[in-house]
Amino acid sequence: PLSALSRMAANENKWLKVGPGDTIILSSHPIPGNETSVGKVIDGLHRLGADVIHSGMAQVHVSGHAKQEELKTLLSVARPEYFIPVHGEYRHMVHHARLGVQMGVAEENITVCLDGDQVIVDDEGVRRVGEVPAGYLYVDGIVGDVGSGVLRDRRVLASEGVVVVVVTVDSQTGKVLTGPEIITRGWVYAPEAEDLLDEACDTIAAAVEQALASGVRDVEALERDVRRAAGKFVSDRTRRRPMIVPVVMEA
Repeated sequence: PLSALSRMAANENKWLKVGPGDTIILSSHPIPGNETSVGKVIDGLHRLGADVIHSGMAQVHVSGHAKQEELKTLLSVARPEYFIPVHGEYRHMVHHARLGVQMGVAEENITVCLDGDQVIVDDEGVRRVGEVPAGYLYVDGIVGDVGSGVLRDRRVLASEGVVVVVVTVDSQTGKVLTGPEIITRGWVYAPEAEDLLDEACDTIAAAVEQALASGVRDVEALERDVRRAAGKFVSDRTRRRPMIVPVVMEA
């Protein structure tokens, strides 16, 4: 939204104004995920009267990455003694390293690195000496790093919702005292699905009673049975896979 072209499309650029008779050529494909934003920019330019040509209507796409001959030119001008290819996938860096050899860099002075590799540059040259853990770091509020499990849970919650099943049992007698009670958000709208929820409660209650009758008293084991029964019912009846949160309490 702060790019020059975005400001021009919104008529907010104080240096350049777009109007009838102007032609804007977008020479790159939209980055995946940015299609909507790019579409809004194109719409804004059209509203100002400009003509917009993009890769969806003409062969105007140009890569932003250097070609082999351009890379050779840089190597011939820089004439490095040591060379570390960067950017792209590993295969791209391997081919870039081969270009370095073609342009006169000693093969033993070329280092192809992976994320996390430690490289020392000193009077003795350039060399890889070790590695450190490296990867994507997702920062969430003041918590800091967010693990992959948290992100996976959020995706499930966002797309499928959550079903909480609460059951109270008497571990001494092996009887269900209260419940199952189902609390759901994002799966079905409870006031309009009372029959479905009642059927789910009956199915889960039967599973818990069967587990208790077979001698299961461990809370974690009972929660696994609740999760299994609830998950199967939800999947069979609605073809959905919400997060199932079983809560089994002992009285």
